[in-house]
Formats: sequence, C-alpha cells, structure tokens
Amino acid sequence: MPQTRGTMEQSGTNRRTVYYLFLLGFFAIFSTTISKNPVLPLFAQSLGADDSIIGLIAAFSPLAGILFSFPIGVLSDHLGRKRLLICAGFVFLAAPLAYLLITDPLWLIPVRFFHGTATAILGPVVSAVIAERFPLIKGEMLGQYASATLIGRMIAPLAGGAILTWFIMYPGLVPFQMVYIVAALAAIPVFILTLMYREDRSAALYILPLSVFRESFVTFFSNPRLRGTAFVDMATYFAYGAFETFLPVFLSGRGVSPYEIGIIFAVQVLMIAATKPFFGRIADRVDKRLQIVAGLLITGCSTAMVTFASSFGIFLLVSSLFGFGISLSTVATSAYVADVARKEQIGASMGALSSIMDIGQSAGPLITGIIITAAGYTSGFLASFILAVVITVFFAVSVREGSPGKINA
Repeated sequence: MPQTRGTMEQSGTNRRTVYYLFLLGFFAIFSTTISKNPVLPLFAQSLGADDSIIGLIAAFSPLAGILFSFPIGVLSDHLGRKRLLICAGFVFLAAPLAYLLITDPLWLIPVRFFHGTATAILGPVVSAVIAERFPLIKGEMLGQYASATLIGRMIAPLAGGAILTWFIMYPGLVPFQMVYIVAALAAIPVFILTLMYREDRSAALYILPLSVFRESFVTFFSNPRLRGTAFVDMATYFAYGAFETFLPVFLSGRGVSPYEIGIIFAVQVLMIAATKPFFGRIADRVDKRLQIVAGLLITGCSTAMVTFASSFGIFLLVSSLFGFGISLSTVATSAYVADVARKEQIGASMGALSSIMDIGQSAGPLITGIIITAAGYTSGFLASFILAVVITVFFAVSVREGSPGKINA
C-alpha cells in the first residue's frame, strides 16, 4: 500500500479517477447482475423455457461482448474513452426497462443481447483507463476496481433473491418485474457518472479505416502470450457462465429457496471481492503466469464438485472455492496482457481479451445446457473441468519461453 498512497498523493486527478471508477463499477455491475442472478433463469423458467432455452438466453448477453469488445477497445484508443462510456451508461439505463415488457421467453434473447452491450463497452474501456493511469501498480488497481464491482455483484443476488421472496405471493410476473425496476433505478447513477467523466485528452470524432481494426486484430492474435492468456479467460468464464446459469436451477431442484441461492452466490462474490486486491498486489510482484495457471485449475476443479455437494454448507464451500480460483486468475490475466501489449494498443488488447472471455461465457451456458439435457448435471459441470485442464496446458506452452514482462515496444 505505500506505493499506492504515494501515487495518490502525486496526482489529485488520479485520486478522483479512482473514486469515480469505483462508484461507476459498483452501480453498473449491481444493475446488470441483479437483472440475471438469480432472477434470469427463474424468470425464463416461469415463462415456459426448458434448460436448453435457458442456456441459449444466457448465451446472448456475452455474445454482445464477443462482437463489440474488440472494436470498442480499438475505438477507445483512437476516439477517446468518454464517448463510449456515455453509450454504455445509456444501455445500462434502458435495458432493465425492456424486461418489463416480456411475456415470451424468446424475447429475452434480444433484450439480453442489448443489455450485454453495456458491459461489452464498460469492461475494456475501464481496464484501459486503469492500465494507462496506473502503469506501475495496474495489477493492484485492477484488483481494487474489481472489488468495487464485486461488492455490487455480491449484493445483487441477495437483493434479487430477497425481492423474489418478498413478492412471491403476488400474481404472475410481478416478483420478477420488481427486480427489474430496482435494476433500472440502480442504473440512473451509472448514466450520470458517465456524463461526468473527465478525459485527459480530447479526440476528434472520425471514421476509422478498417485497416486499423485489422492491424490491431493481427497484432494481438499473432502474439502467443496474448493469445494464450485470452484462452485462459475464455475457459474461466466458460465455467463461470455454466455455474451462474445452471446452479440456480440445480439448487432449486434440490429444494433450496431463492434467498438461500442468493446467499450461495453472494459468498462466492464476497470471496472474489475480498481477495482480488491482495492477488492484484501479488501479480505486480511475482510471475503472473504461475498465478494464472493455479487460478484456472482451482476454478475447473470446483465446478466439477458441484453435483457431489450434499448440503447447504458444502454448496457454500464449493461456491467459495470457485470464487477463489476466479479471483486468483483473472486479476493476473488483465495485468499480464497490459504488460505484454503495446502501449498504443492497450484498449484494443483489453477489448480482445474481453471478447475472448465473452466467447467462453457465451459458450458455457449454451454447451453446458446441451450436455445437461443429454447426459445430466454431472456431465454438464464436468465439461468445465476438462476445458480448464486443456487450456492450462495450452497456456503453459504459449508462455513458456522468455521473461514474463513486456515484449513489445
């Protein structure tokens, strides 16, 4: 922490940036998380969706990240961050209201896609801001920002589960609609904060040639270290997507109440929020590659343990272990990409990392839903473990040579 305090004292602007980013991340992630966890699969189920349809619906939110995160990162490198943050703020505010109009589960698909564009913009842009403004302690600051967002992510399932429980006696879709009203209210400060963002540099608004996107794409994916790290995030969020989508349905089938499901997820997020700043400081000081490998393997193992749990306490333990693995790995992947990427392509690299991550989060529910439908929950959750092992080997091969530091000027 001495290095962090010294950095803050040197720059009042950076200090304000930290507070701004923490508030923005908290409200944004609270709003988007309460919209899906645990309400989304239960809402879809109440509308008549089966497991495969639930998986398809869940897949469309990260699909927006797959399509948009990389070009958003490129645009932010050239056109500045503020314009894109304002676009994200508008989506955060508008999307929760759209859920109030849904009576057919298939309409959740376009709404989830639209809602997903908000985090597709916010994630790479904020990561680029942090990497630029705090180059010497980016791992620690990424961890602290993540903890601020995870406080929102932790409170959201508790609030969502409590709202569903409080309004369970009301007819029809009222309990779910109350959750989405709360999500919209939480998005109001998000939109206001995006309007208040102060950018260090002003960039002219112009149309980027396709060659800029192509060059950034080739630069990222031709680098084995960047490519390997992106696949780690893909495997991590494959497991995360499967976990958050089907664990509520699995637990509901075991007779666990919505409020208890919310507690299980809140404990997981509490673990991530409590450990990410610590793991971020470690990532600034040790070989990030070892941290990434350990986190991915822990994530895969804990996912495979889900169907073997037999009590509420064991489910809490598995969920905590899952959060521990995600925390250990993901704070190191972002910091490692910032180390390796070219300075002028930080936004593009963070966007590419986010896109590959979202491929995993999109494929996780979709593929797991198909496997569960065909072979049951044990096989479905085991798929995440197998993928984690395969990608661990791939990552180790990709980054085995050279030092862990920057390789591009």
